[in-house]
Amino acid sequence: MAKDQLSAAAAAIQSLDGRAFVTLHSRLDRGGALQARKLANGAVQLYWRYSYAGKTSREPIGVYDPTAPPKKLQPTVRGFGIAAALEKCRALAEVHVERADTGGLQEAKAETRKAFLAKKSEEAEKSTRTLEKLLDTYVEYLKTQGRRSHVDAQGIFQKHVAEAWPAVAKAPAVDLTPDQVLDMLRRLIESGKGRTANKLRSYLRAAYQCALDVRTLAAIPVAFKTFAVTFNPAAQTRRSPQFDRADKRPLSQAEMKAYWKLIVDRPGIESAALRLHLLTGGQRIEQFIRLKWADVGNDAITLFDGKGRPSQGARPHQVPLVSLAATELKRLEREGEYVFSTTKGEKPISARTLTGWAHGIVGTEIEGFQLKRIRSGVETLLAREGVSREVRGHLQSHGLTGVQARHYDGHDYIPEKRHALVLLLALLGDSASGAPAE
Repeated sequence: MAKDQLSAAAAAIQSLDGRAFVTLHSRLDRGGALQARKLANGAVQLYWRYSYAGKTSREPIGVYDPTAPPKKLQPTVRGFGIAAALEKCRALAEVHVERADTGGLQEAKAETRKAFLAKKSEEAEKSTRTLEKLLDTYVEYLKTQGRRSHVDAQGIFQKHVAEAWPAVAKAPAVDLTPDQVLDMLRRLIESGKGRTANKLRSYLRAAYQCALDVRTLAAIPVAFKTFAVTFNPAAQTRRSPQFDRADKRPLSQAEMKAYWKLIVDRPGIESAALRLHLLTGGQRIEQFIRLKWADVGNDAITLFDGKGRPSQGARPHQVPLVSLAATELKRLEREGEYVFSTTKGEKPISARTLTGWAHGIVGTEIEGFQLKRIRSGVETLLAREGVSREVRGHLQSHGLTGVQARHYDGHDYIPEKRHALVLLLALLGDSASGAPAE
C-alpha cells in the first residue's frame, strides 16, 4: 500500500464518527476490504470484510493503534497499524480462498475451534489420569480391602513421590518411565533409606499392576481403567535385596522370660495389651491392634489377615484363648467397637502407640528390644520345642498361600494352636494358667 494510501486510511480513521463501518482499503490482493468502526468506548476496531455464497461477513482483526509505525507489518502490544491490519487481511483471505469449496473462512474457524476444544478436553482428561491420581486410587483400593498397608503406602507416596517429584506426580500415569522410577529409588538410597526405596518400588509396581489387571480381572475396581496403563514401569526395575533385611532377630528364651516378667503383673491397659499380644502368639501388630469386641469369643478371637494379593481380601484368622488371655480380656472395659483404644473404643490404638508402650516398660532391660521381635521369638521357641512349621504357620497366619492350604486343607487347627500357646506360656515360666478358657 502506497504511503499516500496509508495516510488516507489513517485520516479516514481520524474522521470516524458514530458506529458506521468505513472502508479503508477495498482492493486487497486476494479479495475483500479493510474496514473500521469506532466503538462506544472510543476505540477503533478493524475488520476484514469479505463475501461468501452471496453473503457479506466481517472478521474482527483487532484494535487500531495510531502510534504504530506506518509500514510495520506486525501488530504492536497496543493493536494494529494500517500496514499490519492489511497483512492480517491478506492472511485471512488466503485461508478463505483455500477453503472456498468447504465453507471458506467460517468453516476453517470452526475446525480450529473444534481442535482447540478437543485439545483442552484431552488436557482436562489427562489431569484426572495423573500418577498422583493413580496412587490415590491404589491407596483407596487397599483401604477398601481392609489392608492396613494403605497407611504406609499413602505416607510413602505423599512424601517420596508427590512432594519429592511434583512435576512427575502431576504428569499422566502412562508417561512414567522406568528411568523416573529409578531416580526416585536412587534418591532414597542415597539418603540412607534403602528399605523405603524397596517399599516404594513394591507399592508402585502393585499400583500399576492393578491398572493392568483391570482389563482381565473383574475384582479390580473400574476406576483403574481410567488411566489407560499399558505397561508397568516399576516392574522394569529391580529391587535392591541388600535393603530387605528388616531386623527380625528373635528374642532368646531368656529375653522372652524377662519381657514376660516385666509385663505380667503390671496394671493398666498398656501392659494388658502387651500381655494379650504375647499370649496370642505374637500376632502381627497391625492386625492385633484392630481387634474388635464383635470378634472376641469365649475361647477364641478372630483377626483379619490382609497379607497377600489385595484382590483376595482380608482372611479371617482365628486364635484360641488360653484361660489367662480370656481373663485379661474380661478385665478390659468393654465399650465402643475396638478392644485396644484410648478413645473409648471409637478408634483403635496405632502400632506406634503399642510399640511405645512396650519400649516405655522395657526401657534398657533388654538390649536392642523391638516389639516386632516378639513374633519371631515366639516362633523360635515353639520350633525348638518341636512344634511343626505347619502349626506355627497357622498360629501366626503365615506360609498359608499354597494350593493345598487354600483349597484342600479345611482343618481349623484350633486344638494344635491352643496346645502351642499353652506350651509357650510354660516356656515363659507360667504354666499354671495354660488351660483352655472356659
